[in-house]
Amino acid sequence: MFTPITGRSVLVTGGTKGIGKGIAAVFVGAGARVTIVGRDHTVGAQAAAELGADGGEVAYVCADVGLRADTERMVAEAVDRFGGLDVLCANAGVFPDTRLEDMTEQDIDSIFATNVKGTMLAVKAALPALSKSAHGRVIITSSVTGPITGFPGWSHYGATKAAQLGFMRTAAIELARSGITVNAVLPGNVESEGLTALGPEYREKMEASIPLRKLGTAEDVGNAALFLATDEAAYITGQTIILDGGQTLPESLLALEAQ
Repeated sequence: MFTPITGRSVLVTGGTKGIGKGIAAVFVGAGARVTIVGRDHTVGAQAAAELGADGGEVAYVCADVGLRADTERMVAEAVDRFGGLDVLCANAGVFPDTRLEDMTEQDIDSIFATNVKGTMLAVKAALPALSKSAHGRVIITSSVTGPITGFPGWSHYGATKAAQLGFMRTAAIELARSGITVNAVLPGNVESEGLTALGPEYREKMEASIPLRKLGTAEDVGNAALFLATDEAAYITGQTIILDGGQTLPESLLALEAQ
């Protein structure tokens, strides 16, 4: 039995849809007071209403994690609303599909601004509040793509996801003196609006490459994040949890066919 996190303040960037919304839902279900962050006010307000429909305490902040002022404001609003900040889920990310030969400088700058700069700015902005918490946690949403695998069209995306882990390891050392842990979850193929947009053929091929023969869910990622936020995970820092149904294990599809 894990120590309840009821009443703790959790901030989830990119929490208005997809994996971020799933992470937020798990924390709301565990009794946390959750602030979600996104760039679209209409989508964010609707997500907050849905997440809080059963009585959960949920707030929405419209902000762009690629902007320092916005990250400072989102933390300030979370602290003001819920009296502090205990957990930062640095989840905001984008994943455009662009082949290297077609990639522009703007394509590269844009994805790094959100996925890498956004992660770093969010953590930096949250440091004062997290340092005051007795349960300071940073949980970064990286990916298997980049740190472990590659996929055509996502070289810039993979680079950002690997960069997040490089940041995580040194940040974990620096923040340890303040009692803050820094870890990452690495999802594989997870059911989301983004994956649905890739089409049914992509989904079928991905399911065929996963030993468990099914996609993950945003809730699966949320449950891993929730564990890293518990008191029982207080001695874990600078580490990663892979959530991919075993997708990165086989040497090839032949290994799965051999079953």
